[in-house]
Amino acid sequence: MTNIRPFHVAFPVHDLEVTRKFYSEVLGCKIGRSAERWIDFDLYGHQISAHLVEGWKGGASTNPVDGKNVPVLHWGVILQMSQWETLAERLKKHGIKFIIEPYIRFKGEVGEQATMFFLDSSNNALEFKAFKSDGSIFAV
Repeated sequence: MTNIRPFHVAFPVHDLEVTRKFYSEVLGCKIGRSAERWIDFDLYGHQISAHLVEGWKGGASTNPVDGKNVPVLHWGVILQMSQWETLAERLKKHGIKFIIEPYIRFKGEVGEQATMFFLDSSNNALEFKAFKSDGSIFAV
């Protein structure tokens, strides 16, 4: 796999202080620059920007994948397996309610992966996943 540069994603939130607490305390992100209506976070070396949108309620349609209802609109990071396991335990300790509990998807098939889905403090769906080998990420 090639060495990729950090990605940047911006997303809407309904409350910056609640978002700051969720991303820093629950997910363990370092806080970057901020202004009156946005905050940058370091999420595993990637820059994510929470932007205040009054009235934002979040939510997403779902599609069935591996027998589960996966939120169509979601984002996250592919972690190393040990990072994924650590994050899953951290989220459980913080009492996060999972949309899809941590589990191994496509077990025994091409593309087998550890995955979990949950909502942030503004109802944005997040997925964190891991593969035994990075070579499996785009395997068909």
